[in-house]
Amino acid sequence: MANTSSVNGKETMGMKTKRTILTVIATLFFAVLSFIIVFPLIAGLIASFRPGTELIRRGLSVDLDFSTMTLANYKYLFGNNVDGQRYFMWYKNSLILTAISVVGTLFICYVVAYGLTMYNYRLKNFLFFLVIATMMVPFEILILPLYKEMISIHLIDTIAGVVLPGICGASTIFFFRQYMTGLPKDLLDAGRIDGATEYGICFKIMMPITKPAFAAMSILCAMGAWNNVLWPMLVFRSADKFTLPIGLNTLLTPYGNNYDVLIAGSIFGIIPVFIVFLCFQRYFIDGMTAGAVKG
Repeated sequence: MANTSSVNGKETMGMKTKRTILTVIATLFFAVLSFIIVFPLIAGLIASFRPGTELIRRGLSVDLDFSTMTLANYKYLFGNNVDGQRYFMWYKNSLILTAISVVGTLFICYVVAYGLTMYNYRLKNFLFFLVIATMMVPFEILILPLYKEMISIHLIDTIAGVVLPGICGASTIFFFRQYMTGLPKDLLDAGRIDGATEYGICFKIMMPITKPAFAAMSILCAMGAWNNVLWPMLVFRSADKFTLPIGLNTLLTPYGNNYDVLIAGSIFGIIPVFIVFLCFQRYFIDGMTAGAVKG
């Protein structure tokens, strides 16, 4: 008995030691990975406090040379000048476009996913297959026909022309459907017994339950809409309708580069997405993992 206890004790100590070593290795790995991911953000933040000439001379780096750091870039950005006024016009356009895109995408994709999940009817699986099939087509292939379609219905240089082609995303529908497959369908019968309409069940009973999915998709959709460059660049023709990524891109020209506004404006442009993440982060993990395990 004593020998058995001794062996078990050694095995337990060996397992604890192995677990500790694996924990240290995993911690070091993720620390290095986190630094690699955060490095561009830190380098950009430091560069935003340096004159544009320093950025050209040194490039992006994390060297803290306080002798060259100044608030002049942000003073110029928030000052009463042409560049500052244009920047906040682009900022406002991005906020409006992102808000419309997120609200429209979440609403439409939720309704489509609800219909594909909560009801049984013929061709249900085939329709879902068609939705998934669209994910296999690269957006670059669709650019030309979409652009011609926007011209034919006179939506060029409008917010609707930017939002409508991507407002019913297959990936968002797929995410909502996977989440709702884990929800009990008995709630539908309970709602019908209580006299609720189908719309009431959809929006008053099932929608509040899918709050984690809405939170997770709000973050992803907001990031996609805020950082979108290619399609808005093709649709918008008026400078006063440019979004922030397009506007900042216009600062880089063969005749001169306004890095003072470019770097400071890029850092300041992260704030809206960061706020969205802070607002919905408590639901983000729940929304991303829900539906992964059934039962």
